[in-house]
Amino acid sequence: MPRINYLAVVAAAVAAFVVGAFWYSPLLFGKAYMMLRGIDPDAIASMRPPLGELVGEFARYLVVAYVLARFVVLLGIVDAMSAVRLALWVWIGFQAMLLVGAVIHENMPVKLYAIHAGDALVKTLLMTVILGVWRAR
Repeated sequence: MPRINYLAVVAAAVAAFVVGAFWYSPLLFGKAYMMLRGIDPDAIASMRPPLGELVGEFARYLVVAYVLARFVVLLGIVDAMSAVRLALWVWIGFQAMLLVGAVIHENMPVKLYAIHAGDALVKTLLMTVILGVWRAR
């Protein structure tokens, strides 16, 4: 029976962590994110998240990567295209829909939804492809 590749789980979590840092940086959507949150975008350069927040975020990615790895193993995903299909279904059915709840019930701006949903999509695709193609046989 195929097993979870724990090195791939860690690699997927690291990849998601790096993508998240880049996604919310001034190079991509950091300034728009800050403006939508009512924070001065010029303050982004001086802001550094607390260590505990970074550790918590990485732990969150480890959990997500592990759960995705379980799906990959249980569904027999062994190629990139199958991993992409799984990632899209996971994103649509869970992440995108959960975020829509914030738009409906908490008045989250649609642009902020798009930033968060895009981030979740890219991370889910990346992690699932890593886990699907780099799997213990």
